[in-house]
Amino acid sequence: MTKNIIFGLFSILIGYISGRTGHLIGGLSLSPHHWIYGFIIMILGLILYKKYSKYYFLIGFLGIGIFISDLNDFLNLQFYGVDTVNKFIFWNID
Repeated sequence: MTKNIIFGLFSILIGYISGRTGHLIGGLSLSPHHWIYGFIIMILGLILYKKYSKYYFLIGFLGIGIFISDLNDFLNLQFYGVDTVNKFIFWNID
């Protein structure tokens, strides 16, 4: 049980870091916002968890991290476009 919680938190951290890195690198291109990818990965992790194995929940947690890293765009319902960054702060919800 404790091992699953640690692995889950680690997956969220990896997802958040990859989302913030994607925001920095890919946020300048005209593309879908990465909260959409995080949401799709969360659903995929839930489906795989129910169907195959208990370790597929890590994929869902990875999606949660990606989703959280772009939470502000989700709350403003921004689906597609270039991210405007005034001052980039890595440990921020943007």
